Amino acid sequence: MTVHFIGAGPGAPDLITVRGLNFIKDCPVCLYAGSLVPEEIVAAAPKEAEVIDTAPLHLDQIIEKMKEADEKGFDVARVHSGDPSIYGATAEQMRRLDALGIDYDVTPGVPAFAAAAAVLNRELTLPEVSQTIIITRTSGKASGMPEGEDLASLAASKATLAIHLSVRNLKKVIEDLTPHYGADCPVYIIYRVTWPDQEILSGTLSDIRAKVREAKITRTALIMVGEVFGDDDFIDSRLYAKDHKHVLRPR
Repeated sequence: MTVHFIGAGPGAPDLITVRGLNFIKDCPVCLYAGSLVPEEIVAAAPKEAEVIDTAPLHLDQIIEKMKEADEKGFDVARVHSGDPSIYGATAEQMRRLDALGIDYDVTPGVPAFAAAAAVLNRELTLPEVSQTIIITRTSGKASGMPEGEDLASLAASKATLAIHLSVRNLKKVIEDLTPHYGADCPVYIIYRVTWPDQEILSGTLSDIRAKVREAKITRTALIMVGEVFGDDDFIDSRLYAKDHKHVLRPR
């Protein structure tokens, strides 16, 4: 018996990996975060499968479902949104499974920041503009930020930022970033990326908050910040330069 932690991707059902979908099709038990995972994805479970929305359950109850499946010898598809390694609350589940001696594995999924770059038709790493992507959040009800990981400290890098779970804190985000990025730095707010009701707002650190308030976006939105979203005058990468030699290109 194995618990398969599966990244369902950002929202669009066809963005789940082939491996993840196959696990869902094969497992007699499917546990999924109903508020974040499309029903079309878990609809692939076998007709006789036990499909459980874990949104109303706490950790002990979720682990109990896994224990019950283990006692029956049933594999479990544990379906999370995005990629399980990013704000997935999977580590505490794995720790419990380790203590119980229950096997598990992880299937990655398309993370929201990558999906956002795709819908924006943007590359997040441009030569001599930004070669670093920081995935972060701000303090919220669930947990604070570790020392040294506050947004003001991270902003000193001027890296491309993908800020999760923070649209309610947008005023503070802007206050922390503006001294480092400048008021005219490009910003995108992507609400429910790749879902049917996806909404994209664009602006700068100086005007994006007004646009978000007008759109009444208060949750499930990703904040993307950086000069990569506004700089079209970047140099070409050396990767495909005519005079760039490497082992796979004949001299």
